[in-house]
Amino acid sequence: LGLAETPITLHEVLAGKAEIQDAIYEGPYGLKVVPGGLSLQEFQNADTDRLKDVMLDLTDRCDFLFLDAPAGISADAILSLTMADEVILVVNPEISSLVDALKVKILTETVGGTVRGAILNRAALESADAGRREIEETLGVQVIGMIPEDPNVRRAAAARAPVVMAYPDSESSRAFRKIAAAMAGFPVEEKPDTVQEGFIERLTRALFRRD
Repeated sequence: LGLAETPITLHEVLAGKAEIQDAIYEGPYGLKVVPGGLSLQEFQNADTDRLKDVMLDLTDRCDFLFLDAPAGISADAILSLTMADEVILVVNPEISSLVDALKVKILTETVGGTVRGAILNRAALESADAGRREIEETLGVQVIGMIPEDPNVRRAAAARAPVVMAYPDSESSRAFRKIAAAMAGFPVEEKPDTVQEGFIERLTRALFRRD
């Protein structure tokens, strides 16, 4: 998200070394970000029992709160599932990813959570093992959106910018906007596709232009 420095993270807050307001950073378009720590020491010092109180504090500060939880069934992931109003599974079209998503779905239902649906990421991957229909049948949930394979995502990551800002007209950006609008209950606003002028059109315009 282009954040230059994040000296205080969620893990400092969970360790009791900082307040949550100190770990909130301004992102693009009014987005506020609470980053997690990267070092092993930060993870070891964090007290996950404090996470619920932190999340309750954050819900009073925003309209939508998204918690990016790790894949798998770790203690952090389980705690996230118990607090979320809704869980969205992000799945790559690969068997291993599908198996992980199924485990998370089962665990979510076990702890009394709700799975809203799944997002199929890298949907045009040539080595895809599962399509939309197969994912819906396996997980038993609706695929609420599909993000196509797009080289612009990697380019944007290298530039430390969201793809929707770096390449707003890319296929992946359009897909992200469509999913976000659907989740927020807003109408999807898309700009009409622009037709790139070809060589023949440019030649014709040059030959018949009026001085």
